[in-house]
Amino acid sequence: MMSRESISVVNLLEGLKLTRFHYILLTISSLVYGLTAMNVMLIGALLPSITAEWKLSPTEAGILLSFGYLGMFFGAVLSGIISDRIGRKYTMILMVLIGSIFTGLCGVAWDYASMALFRVVAGLGLGGTLPIPAVYMSEYPPARYRGRFVGIVETAWVYGVLLSIILARIIMPQVGWRSVFATSLIPLILIPIIVLYSPESLRFLEKKRKIDDIKNILRRYRLVGDVDKLSIDVEEAEKTPLTTLFHGKYLKRTIVLWILWAVLVYTYHGIFIWLPSIYASLFKYEVVRSLEWVLIITLVQVPGYYSAALILDKVGRKKVLASYLAVAGLGCLLLASTAQLDLILIYSAVISFFNLGAWAGLYTYTPELYPTKLRGTGTGVAASIGRLAGILSPSITGYLFEVSSGALLPAFTVFALAHIIAAVSTMILGEETKGRVLEEISE
Repeated sequence: MMSRESISVVNLLEGLKLTRFHYILLTISSLVYGLTAMNVMLIGALLPSITAEWKLSPTEAGILLSFGYLGMFFGAVLSGIISDRIGRKYTMILMVLIGSIFTGLCGVAWDYASMALFRVVAGLGLGGTLPIPAVYMSEYPPARYRGRFVGIVETAWVYGVLLSIILARIIMPQVGWRSVFATSLIPLILIPIIVLYSPESLRFLEKKRKIDDIKNILRRYRLVGDVDKLSIDVEEAEKTPLTTLFHGKYLKRTIVLWILWAVLVYTYHGIFIWLPSIYASLFKYEVVRSLEWVLIITLVQVPGYYSAALILDKVGRKKVLASYLAVAGLGCLLLASTAQLDLILIYSAVISFFNLGAWAGLYTYTPELYPTKLRGTGTGVAASIGRLAGILSPSITGYLFEVSSGALLPAFTVFALAHIIAAVSTMILGEETKGRVLEEISE
């Protein structure tokens, strides 16, 4: 009679060595995240041209940006809930489809109202996509590699932003801003790749008690030697209400994550989606030249991301987040207090490096703080709080620029204070998670 080895999914995953399988998932998750970033930030590169053609004030332009974040708010909430019901894989496919098609439709918008409508629906997909790659990637690699893997997925953001700027720089001078939106359909090529090469999360399947599906994945991707000898231990599934986020040990975690998401979304999108317009003003509305400088400043995000991602598993999440946020806040203070073009560019680079490094920490940290049955929902709700800040950020920033006649002091003082508040909150309320198994953290 064949003996059967009893093992839990957690122990199985933690015991795996890194293989080609893990790196394929890393590549797919990174592509999903990076191309979603391209679609989110495309509007920023095109905004100076849209503003000029439709004769928008800074406040009107800011409100137009905010419509996208309104959709992203609802998308992040729905995505988290859906992913805990039907799985990470199919939620990702659905959200990529919605985000890509409706961002593309922005190119045929005939007026302000139609553009606003398309941006709201596109936001549902974009906001719904963004939390999923980090949740998905956090559930496969062993704990000792998790910070690095999720951090690297997050670094794909910068390549998506760079791609949005490069495409705008190349296409817009030739055929105008409308044609650039057609590039937002590029992520659709990922859907068949996800279908064929991305299995559902084993931790998710365990909670759904789908033992046959787990074994089929283990067999197909050759993750264990003899699947038939395995007896998968599955705990009794429990219903977890959304209110769990606000009880016991999860309350403090939820508070710190909501602060971090609100601050980083507010500062990042307030600064970088407005940066092409800020530089266009500084360069006397030379849109192409302003995009070239935005490209340079965005390139600084690459080492910022990697510097954080590569030390997360050594230094720890709390220290990386707090230190990077504090330095980004200092950069905002310095930028707010100068009118010299060369210093504005230098301080922009400092903000770019450290703000984006903090993002690498946040995307690793967020899914770690909740159990599998609540991970998608908790991450989605935290991201949705960020989207609320994202709704406000473009409008408030545009208003502050308008009432101060384009001065940087008011807006960047707010950015500085927000960074500092987040840094202090992380040190006081944050819990260190480096090197710990996900189930150990949630106990």
